[in-house]
Amino acid sequence: MTRGTTDLVILTMLFGFGVMQHNPNFQHGRTTIVQLFEWRWSDIAAECERFLAPKGFGECSGFRKNKTVFFLLILDYSNLYAVYLAEVIYCLSVVVEDYTQGRKSKKSKEREAISYSEYIHLGRVTEFKYGAKLGNIFRKWNEEKLFYTRTWGEGWGFMSDGNAVVFVDNHDNQRGHGAGGSSIITFWDSKLYKMAVGYMLAHPYGVARIMSSYRWNRNFVNGKDQNDWMGPPANTNGSTKSVPVNSDQTCGDGWVCEHRWRQITNMVIFRNVVKQQPQISWWDNQSNQVAFGRGDLGFIVFNNDDWDLDVTLNTGMSGGTYCDVISGQKDGNKCTGKQIIVSKDGNAHFKISNTDEDPFIAIHAESKL
Repeated sequence: MTRGTTDLVILTMLFGFGVMQHNPNFQHGRTTIVQLFEWRWSDIAAECERFLAPKGFGECSGFRKNKTVFFLLILDYSNLYAVYLAEVIYCLSVVVEDYTQGRKSKKSKEREAISYSEYIHLGRVTEFKYGAKLGNIFRKWNEEKLFYTRTWGEGWGFMSDGNAVVFVDNHDNQRGHGAGGSSIITFWDSKLYKMAVGYMLAHPYGVARIMSSYRWNRNFVNGKDQNDWMGPPANTNGSTKSVPVNSDQTCGDGWVCEHRWRQITNMVIFRNVVKQQPQISWWDNQSNQVAFGRGDLGFIVFNNDDWDLDVTLNTGMSGGTYCDVISGQKDGNKCTGKQIIVSKDGNAHFKISNTDEDPFIAIHAESKL
């Protein structure tokens, strides 16, 4: 691609951003953004082709030191394009990072608090309260219970659905910076994290963004991690290490790659399948066991109580045998995890022990055997 052609592409994209507004402009049938934190550009390109596109991800963003670069990715099996703008800062599909805990620097000497309402005319805005409140719920802090989320979304004081980008954690608050504090759930609490991300991806509110992180040596002193500043896995010369992929599809060398965790990848697919379907068939036990459907295309059940779940529920789905995409996944005509039998009238029996590695079950139309 010549310099002139590149400039034309950039100008065309920037003009398009002014028109896109609140539409995330995903490739057809895709619904989820992934944040590949501190990844090298070459590794992002490789991951798009080998994993993100085939697994149904919609867009990805790369965050590097002192720079935020968003990549517009048309993730298609036959055509994969990535526009690299390493020196240009812009918003992907007009997603605005709203640092509501921060301060303005130009309005006045008071540097008054920022409000999301000042940005929604530009496009979708990151809803920082989402992860903080969801963290409290799954941690069961402050007497919060999962069944309270029957009104999840705007009913919890969040911005309107059409304005919101939602996430469980990001590169700042997973280190205790910004909104949420210790309530934020991260990969360090993997059991709760998979449940929280699963809930976000199953629920229709907002455009979802998931995190892909790296580990660092934490050192807590008086409740604060003294190493919260540490950067990504690095070589002896200080350069960022490449992201190696293991035979089991996880990442190595300190890279966490939550987006590659089977449970999270499969919930991205779940979200794609149930896209635009209404939330229906809510059930709860007045505590921390809840279930809901997405039209007739998907159903999910959570057990975050300290006792077993054993219940028959109406899923709203067609009769047949489905593969639970949390404990396993569909492999041809077989299932590597639990199998859920849905009767002709849509009922199914669910049993989830509170000691299960992942105490939730999800089925969808494409997991039918």
